[in-house]
Amino acid sequence: MAKKKPEVEPQEAVAAEYTVVARRYRPQQFEELIGQESSAQALMNALSGGRVAHAYLFTGARGVGKTSTARILAKALNCEKGPTPHPCDSCAICRSIATGEDVDVLEIDGASNRGIDEVRELRANVQFRPSRGRFKIYIIDEVHMLTTPAFNALLKTLEEPPAGVKFIFATTEVNKIPVTILSRCQRFDFGTIRTERIAAHLKSIVQKENREADDGAIALIARRAAGSMRDGESLLDQLLSFGEPVTPELVHKLLGTAAAERIAAIAQAVLRREPRVALEAISESLAEGVQAGELLDQMIEFWRDMMLVQSCGPEAPGLTNPTSTLQSVLSTANLDAVLAGLDILAGTKSRLKFSTFPRLLVEMAVVRLARLDQILGVGDIWGMLQSGGTPMPAAERLATSIGSTPTATEAEKKKRLSRSPAPNL
Repeated sequence: MAKKKPEVEPQEAVAAEYTVVARRYRPQQFEELIGQESSAQALMNALSGGRVAHAYLFTGARGVGKTSTARILAKALNCEKGPTPHPCDSCAICRSIATGEDVDVLEIDGASNRGIDEVRELRANVQFRPSRGRFKIYIIDEVHMLTTPAFNALLKTLEEPPAGVKFIFATTEVNKIPVTILSRCQRFDFGTIRTERIAAHLKSIVQKENREADDGAIALIARRAAGSMRDGESLLDQLLSFGEPVTPELVHKLLGTAAAERIAAIAQAVLRREPRVALEAISESLAEGVQAGELLDQMIEFWRDMMLVQSCGPEAPGLTNPTSTLQSVLSTANLDAVLAGLDILAGTKSRLKFSTFPRLLVEMAVVRLARLDQILGVGDIWGMLQSGGTPMPAAERLATSIGSTPTATEAEKKKRLSRSPAPNL
């Protein structure tokens, strides 16, 4: 009896493969680049004036549009209606470049093609004319990963490339690129994207996807993105996959973070010198699935906001927590206490990455924050020496710390020497 052949998966199912949000809403025109308007305008002017260089270097943080800009520039150069600052996005060349399948636009990963042999192969292929486009374009991502011999092998080609060849480099660590390469490229620095613009873009994506998302949740996602549009889009995509409205609670659950009210309660307990209340709040947060490292990051963020409000007032730029919450907590604190707390939290953060006891470090930090008034600093120790073993009053300590170091009188020196133990002979 003949075996029944397995059914072949229909072509429609293959074509319906899901495309992530970051790819579906990738910018296709210079005007669509968010937060990089100056770089986009400069490239458009170069295309309009026929002053396109043979090599470009795009540098900046991850997810800010470097590779997207490189693809748009490649389309602008090879579009059937170009070169033009406004590629048509409808011709066969534009469509193939947008999907990364064009034979004349080669996207190379510098991390996996970093040796001299790969660069030698590139130099050999550079001599051939483009197959159907106007230019042969090499887009090398993370170019700083190339080895020193590979950079040296690329120098001559980069300085005098054959006609019809363009190089576009992208990197997140421009300091690792040799100066000899930098001097042969036109450099564009891509800055991080403002939180408000990321939030606005994510909100438009939610509307296009016919989904629901709370404004507070969108704001949390945008802050979490930390200036990277791609990170924000990826996180939003993950949240939309839950199949329910995106709420702040859902965001906190996915990220393993605590609600803003919980962080404010911890700060309030610390500033009131109530370590027991703060430790109970931390214990509850960890029991709910909050990660110790994320909790510490949120505390650092909250203390930073308190510092900004104390220094610049309620309208301080870059606040990530509601001003009303910050002011209610700051009613029991001063700037010196906030700065000292930031110092403790930052030190704990640097130790956390090397420790296998993250909860212990966070709890230690909270207890130290709650005991700031009992911790002796250098000024306190100096005050004790000046007063003969008892802490100097705060006003007197402040007065002595402003000027030069006070000089002890002869009587004080004799008094101090009489207290010191005699040396063992």
